[in-house]
Amino acid sequence: MSQAKNGDIVKVNYTGKFEDGTVFDSSDDKGPLQFTLGSGQIIPGFEEAIIGMNSGETRTIIISADKAYGPYQKEMILEVDRSQFPPDINLTVGEQLELSQPDDQVIVVTITNVAESTVTLDANHPLAGKDLTFDIQLVEIV
Repeated sequence: MSQAKNGDIVKVNYTGKFEDGTVFDSSDDKGPLQFTLGSGQIIPGFEEAIIGMNSGETRTIIISADKAYGPYQKEMILEVDRSQFPPDINLTVGEQLELSQPDDQVIVVTITNVAESTVTLDANHPLAGKDLTFDIQLVEIV
């Protein structure tokens, strides 16, 4: 039986949980996730956990923040003047917005505070700074 290695296309079932057991993502309602190992399509710690697994094998791993979505960076919090938004837009804490950069790259930000004259935006990934637990099953090496 061959083991998963870089360059292999794999299909995995997974459940991602926080330290307290709260599920933040799962393939249960989407079907297996398919990707190429070593291509950088997913977080590094997840890829590393699958290398060496056999089809049908299951494992539980803890991925530290540095091998997941990186550390939480305070410098990625932006306070923007409320006048920068259209006056008719309803800004809600927790809502995500897409912002275009001067180089046409789009970044996703989360509204963390809405005041009378300012809006606070957080450009960190929502899972930045968190250690994550995954239950992984390697369904198939394609």
